[in-house]
Amino acid sequence: MLRIGVLGCGRIGQVHARSLMRLDGVKLVAVADAFASSAEALAAKTGAEVRDTAAILASADIDAVILCTPTDTHYDLIHAAARAGKAIFCEKPVDMSADRIRDCIKVVEDHNVPFLTAFNRRFDPNFANVQARIRAGEIGEVEIVTILSRDPAPPPVSYIKSSGGIFRDMMIHDFDMARFLLGEEPVQVFAVGAALVDPTIGEAGDVDTAAVTLTTASGKICTISNSRRASYGYDQRIEVHGSKGMLRAENILENSVEVATDAGFRRAPAQNFFLERYESAYLSEMASFVKAVASGVSPAPSITDGLRAQLIADAATLSLAEGRPIRL
Repeated sequence: MLRIGVLGCGRIGQVHARSLMRLDGVKLVAVADAFASSAEALAAKTGAEVRDTAAILASADIDAVILCTPTDTHYDLIHAAARAGKAIFCEKPVDMSADRIRDCIKVVEDHNVPFLTAFNRRFDPNFANVQARIRAGEIGEVEIVTILSRDPAPPPVSYIKSSGGIFRDMMIHDFDMARFLLGEEPVQVFAVGAALVDPTIGEAGDVDTAAVTLTTASGKICTISNSRRASYGYDQRIEVHGSKGMLRAENILENSVEVATDAGFRRAPAQNFFLERYESAYLSEMASFVKAVASGVSPAPSITDGLRAQLIADAATLSLAEGRPIRL
């Protein structure tokens, strides 16, 4: 039985706690949050104890921790958890600084603790199916990957100001997906962007509409399109073109019913919220972590995967600022 503590009882902490309650071979022992009411509410739903963060990290009856706290707390928590010998499941990004992530890698390796960076989209059944079929050679050699990722509406500008920018906050998921599908590391990044959705996002120093081209050493290409606005729902699509064919994963709709009248064909809108869209991915992600830790296998995506996505995000940010391709 793997015994787990959840640090951070906000929206994503609640998602992971629900996943833990659905899995065999795992027990949610304790939860902690800076706001006592949040911890108490989640404890009441799950039967877990409320403890403070330090107590969870020191507890002998906890084997692993789920880090759902703000990004600027990850560094210290990762160090403390690694030194306490706890397996670590960490929400993305690991940290806003690549150098600080390297420090985290060192402490994780020095103490030989399992670590998973929570890029949940790898665990989406359709995206995972595409990747498995690429690896099986179904479409031959990958040539071009296209990733479309658009949110229904932008977050508050107050969030934008502390998010690290669209490449580190939003597109970092797509950078990891690009690596997942390309099978090679990008060596060059070129980014363009503008504030077309909300001018106050531009005034805050960020963009809300962006496109990035990644190129690998062998010449494979990935194009990524992000927008903070999509009037038709949460837009999440991928397409992979190869030497023998193409694989595509479309949006998940609110339902699969199609109506045809003299006005044409009409389908349901795309699901509108990321927690709904990726519900199965969050469950599979947690199941993968639990299974890996229990069996002594290194979880994936690893902390190094977190670093590599962050380095691409940093390069995209620099590319946009300087208007030129950046070598990785």
